Amino acid sequence: MKILLILTGKTTDARIASLIDEYRERLTHYVPFELVVIPDLKNAKSLTEEQVKAAEGEAILSRLTPAMEVILLDEHGREFRSVEYAGWLQKKMGSGRDLTLVIGGPYGFSPAVYQRADGKLSLSQMTFSHQMIRIMAIEQIYRAMTILRGEPYHHE
Repeated sequence: MKILLILTGKTTDARIASLIDEYRERLTHYVPFELVVIPDLKNAKSLTEEQVKAAEGEAILSRLTPAMEVILLDEHGREFRSVEYAGWLQKKMGSGRDLTLVIGGPYGFSPAVYQRADGKLSLSQMTFSHQMIRIMAIEQIYRAMTILRGEPYHHE
């Protein structure tokens, strides 16, 4: 099983990009992990929110295969404590399907992306910038891997 994280738009903060690279490297010791960045729309300022969501949605959908289990990081998704998330991730890993987590753009996801999704996951009830949620998502995958291996990264 492979974990794929799809991000909409590039990471603009160099400090966050550095942390993403650090955790991406750490993850390679546990699970095949790939990060895919959907490029920023060139004409986004001249588009409506719905047009932006539709264009981003097409780009996201073009990177998905029918065999992938697709989970959207969405404010209305299921929430877990870290240990629960590790258990959930372990079940997903046991399914044999590649797991694809998707972080949408600032306006969320298009109806077509919601329709394709197999589920939704929320990292918090609080709102975070799309830059911050990237590192949080990757760090939580790493944390889950250390929990599953009984390593001392997570303390409870």
